[in-house]
Amino acid sequence: MTRTDVPPSGDERTTLVTMLDYVRDTARMKCEALSDDLARSAPLPGSPLMTLSGVVNHLRWVEYYWFDVMFLGQEDEGPWTDEDPDREMRIALDFPVADLLADYAAQNARHRDLVAAHSLDEPAARTLRRGGNEVNLRWILMHLIEETARHNGHLDILREMADGTTGD
Repeated sequence: MTRTDVPPSGDERTTLVTMLDYVRDTARMKCEALSDDLARSAPLPGSPLMTLSGVVNHLRWVEYYWFDVMFLGQEDEGPWTDEDPDREMRIALDFPVADLLADYAAQNARHRDLVAAHSLDEPAARTLRRGGNEVNLRWILMHLIEETARHNGHLDILREMADGTTGD
């Protein structure tokens, strides 16, 4: 997989989209050529939901939430419930990691098109649950870059623990 964090131009939109694609590609790269058994293993005793599959599925659903639910204002049809707020991590174990990665990549493409069609200054249809603050598309992109990059650190550690694979 070829990744780059250097945008072809220096404008803000291109930089944000390039960085988001870079961290998305990094997440997928961390799971390349990984068996389903290793993707489902939870090596941290205090974190039974922390699996490579679970983190990838979490990233997929986080993006869905921020773009589809918050920005577009669609009904939240995510897998989480009040009784099981981390359900996206749990149900990931029911799917082959290749399917999770393909779903994540397809969703990334849809969201890339969505971002291209809207102004960075366009406000989200919904306000934040905590505080009721309004955010715009620019903030959502920055938030997803931050969240995906943070979880890439988890994927890096989990992959090394699973089979010794390391890399940037």
